Amino acid sequence: MRFTRRYPTLFEEYPHPKYPSLPCFKLTELGKMIQEKEMQVFEECEGDIVERLCRLLMMTQNQMLPLQSLHPLKWDLGLPDDFDRNLIRKYPDHFRVVKGTTSGTNCLKLVQWKEEFSVSLLQKMNEKNIGGGSIDGVSGYKQFKRGKAALQFPMSFPRGYGAQKKVKAWMDEFQKLPYISPYEDSRGIDPNSELMEKRVVGVLHEFLGLTIYKKTKRNYLRSLREELNLPHRFTRIFTRYPGIFYLSLKCKTTTVALREGYQRGRLVDPHPLARHRDKLYYIMRTGLIYRSKALDVLRYPDNFVDNVEENGEKEESDDDEEEEVEMSGEYYDSDED
Repeated sequence: MRFTRRYPTLFEEYPHPKYPSLPCFKLTELGKMIQEKEMQVFEECEGDIVERLCRLLMMTQNQMLPLQSLHPLKWDLGLPDDFDRNLIRKYPDHFRVVKGTTSGTNCLKLVQWKEEFSVSLLQKMNEKNIGGGSIDGVSGYKQFKRGKAALQFPMSFPRGYGAQKKVKAWMDEFQKLPYISPYEDSRGIDPNSELMEKRVVGVLHEFLGLTIYKKTKRNYLRSLREELNLPHRFTRIFTRYPGIFYLSLKCKTTTVALREGYQRGRLVDPHPLARHRDKLYYIMRTGLIYRSKALDVLRYPDNFVDNVEENGEKEESDDDEEEEVEMSGEYYDSDED
């Protein structure tokens, strides 16, 4: 009850028709508009959501994941709340719910391998020659396909870190190692080799690239360790490669993010669902902090929704720039949250 009263732009309080002292709540007209818009965004992005889910299953050893591991990732992957009931049933040629062979829990399994989804985000990036460089006029990706070069991960180091000679030499050697696609079978690779380490970096890079905000909680990744064929202490990768990943301790939660996904603290390429969520956040914040402004919002909800994106982006920019500065120095070796 206290929560709903904090956000008058979304929730309207009214007395129960039979028991006046009993408070009831319903969505405001603005809240209904936001809910309808969210359903529209999910509908427009359904093909992208299906591809995102297929890619994640294709990265696993047996092309399946326990549903209990997927549910915490719904927000990060942009999945609808009812994806396990409606979305899966809508695509029987893509997904099937089966019993796990060892745990006996319900698992989501890929019905058929989708070759068109087996090109990683790094390969696509280099194919467009973004950060791929060129050798004698030939793009880095073409050199890679010819077996003459290794794909390079884009890196952006914290201030002063990347200038160290030892770090530069180490990163140069790392970039020269062959690139193992996260969609390739890695069970034959020596788990203690440098090649496996680069493969782990590739898997984590791909996973974070599939998320809406290019970041997720570190514990969520731990729950997928066996399915993704990651070593026991794989979380050390995040601190070993601060040019690719960065860790945040904001709100006492360890979050790992993809550095290339952000510029000056903001998403480089925001997903439509992320844009919609930013609007919702701005509306909630307006009702919480500016109570008098919330009354004007409720009088003219159509005008407010038209202008909210511009205002929301301005405030988001200020908040995120502060967060990026805070994140940039948070590197440590602890494996505990």
